Amino acid sequence: MAKKKQTDEKKLKVNNPNVLGLHAQVLEQPITETLEVNYMPYAMSVIVSRAIPEIDGFKPSHRKLLYTMYKMNLLSGGRTKSANIVGQTMRLNPHGDAAIYDTMVRLSVGYGALLHPFVDSKGNFGKVYSRDMAYAAPRYTEAKLAPICAELFRDLDQDAVDFVDNYDNTMKEPTLLPTTFPNILVSANQGIAVGMASQLCGFNLGEVCDTTIAYLNDPECTISETLLAPDFPTGGELICDSAALETIYRTGRGSVKVRAKYRYDKANNLIEIYEIPYTTTVEAILDKVAELIKAGKAKEIADMRDETDLNGLKLTIDLKRGTDPDKLMQRLYKQTTLQDSLSCNFNVLIAGQPRVMGVGELLQEWCAWRTECVRRRVFHILHKKMDKLHLLQGLKKILLDIDKAVRIIRETESDAEVVPNLMIGFGIDSQQAEFVADIKLRNINKEYILKRVDEVESLEAEIADLQDTLDKPRRVKKIIIDELTAVRKKYAQPRRTGIVYSHEVEEFNEEEETPDYPVTVFLSREGYFKKITPQSLRMSGEQKFKEGDSLSQSFESTNRAEVMFFTDQCQVYKTRLSEFDDSKASVLGDYLPSKLSMDEGESVRFMVLPGDYSAHMLFFFENGKAARVELSAYQTTSNRRRLTGAYSNKSPVVDFMVLEEDREIVLYSTEPRALIVNTALLAPKTTRSTQGVNVMTMKPKYHLDKVCLPEETGITNKARYRGRNIPAAGALLKEEDSDEKQMQLL
Repeated sequence: MAKKKQTDEKKLKVNNPNVLGLHAQVLEQPITETLEVNYMPYAMSVIVSRAIPEIDGFKPSHRKLLYTMYKMNLLSGGRTKSANIVGQTMRLNPHGDAAIYDTMVRLSVGYGALLHPFVDSKGNFGKVYSRDMAYAAPRYTEAKLAPICAELFRDLDQDAVDFVDNYDNTMKEPTLLPTTFPNILVSANQGIAVGMASQLCGFNLGEVCDTTIAYLNDPECTISETLLAPDFPTGGELICDSAALETIYRTGRGSVKVRAKYRYDKANNLIEIYEIPYTTTVEAILDKVAELIKAGKAKEIADMRDETDLNGLKLTIDLKRGTDPDKLMQRLYKQTTLQDSLSCNFNVLIAGQPRVMGVGELLQEWCAWRTECVRRRVFHILHKKMDKLHLLQGLKKILLDIDKAVRIIRETESDAEVVPNLMIGFGIDSQQAEFVADIKLRNINKEYILKRVDEVESLEAEIADLQDTLDKPRRVKKIIIDELTAVRKKYAQPRRTGIVYSHEVEEFNEEEETPDYPVTVFLSREGYFKKITPQSLRMSGEQKFKEGDSLSQSFESTNRAEVMFFTDQCQVYKTRLSEFDDSKASVLGDYLPSKLSMDEGESVRFMVLPGDYSAHMLFFFENGKAARVELSAYQTTSNRRRLTGAYSNKSPVVDFMVLEEDREIVLYSTEPRALIVNTALLAPKTTRSTQGVNVMTMKPKYHLDKVCLPEETGITNKARYRGRNIPAAGALLKEEDSDEKQMQLL
């Protein structure tokens, strides 16, 4: 009995450093190597193969889906179940079916995310303007390619673009789709990659075609003359800012403002909103308006509801009697997403490299790419006609003696010798001989051969014309222009988004709407805030505080005044006194950490009424340093409520002070020492987080204790403690100058 061959144990061992086996091991690897081996390939894969669109205006997922539908004959045929399309697309896109169907939904007519959708859908595909309107499962919906897709695939079978193997090398797919119009500017697209993103807004197809034609005729043309502004499928009104648009056209970065359209129904005293910005949803608007009503900031609204139906979007606002609808809408534009901004970031893959380009650069790249597509198409057609001409030239030679050709074929003993014998007999090559040999017997007549021969002259003329096209760039340019003109005539639609100029827009002025009257504000040490009118203050008694709490600051001001609250987390919260309800002395007031949505554990340290921001802020730290910051450093043009990095965090802050003009201040250390200095010695800074300058020098075990004004102290001999220069150590505090001594005398 033959012995069983023993397994060679050495052959079973796998020497792979990446396979650790069953025992946990720790591999030391330089961070640079980790980035190169693990991070960078993933990042580049996301950038190049997933998130960033290319010059044809599509991401790989879009392109794979549309090409699959084209191969399924869904451009001219009828609709099929979406599930069938998703299944077929997985041959090119090996990701989950849900991701593929999501892509189809975005490209569909029913969803309404594109100005010119590429998928002709039937069934519930949701709506782009609704957050909660879910689309139906793919087994319930049907789809085909929209007619405009003919402009995507017209040159696909004429070698206009390159084809590559799919992920498992079982079929070919195009690297780009040879679009006959700049789809990169027509179809809105958004992508988030690793370390970068892309946000392309859509433009009107007619305007894009006109702009491209103008650019082809004159690369120095003014783009804004023909490309008016972005256009969105949800409509609305774009607030045109010429400078902002010029920035977007030049750099590819910037933002545009879009607001909703509405009409006022006087008979029913209601407002109907029928178009909203592309960046928001119906649910987001309803939620925000509900918050305003709950907070008492939209008292004019009796009710708001969603009445969207098959006729389109409609939000209805019922008004209370005497409400001015225009003023209300101006306020809602300001306080809700009924007016929103869309950021633009024209980041596009060009030859595998991401580039942020303006509209002019995009047109330049598209025209160059489209020129190459047209030249490849013309070259492909040229070679097809040259091949046909070559065959007909061989056919022409047998015209002189058809009987000879028949005789050669008849007398040849083997099938393999027919072609060589024809080549010898008529002096033609193998391709011509194969063509002659394959002619049907019924077509071997002079009439058929003469008709075929007559094509020679027309083919020669067509070939000469095609060759002339390749030799003359202006003719290629004319082809592109003619195609753009045809696309514009066939598919262009009127603008959906209206254009209003910024000087025509009436901006909501919150101060004008807010009543102004005198108030007195109180801040407790534990962060309770009260705003009391003079009438209520005169009628009230003692201020109520929580047990263990006391008054920290109080000011007289007006209801429209701005207020800032500095916290122990180096942050400042900005708001207006009008945001607080009028209170009474008998209540605790608003708890600021909750009212201002502060971070957990954050508490208020100091309150400032900035006024016209002409004063300075003084920050005193335990290490003896003081920072003087211009109050204007906290002034913002936007409605930001929280500013981080309000002051330095290098040392704990001891005290805050608002300085309107230079004066003397007293610094106390725990030694105890006192130092009187003039604030003029502190140079003002514009940087909020400045560490300041050394003012009081102290021994290591001591720190700054407090800061106050000279009149608030018990110091009698101020000259003893006054410092002419900084830093200074100050003088030891005498008993008669201490606060404790003064309290005993009182």
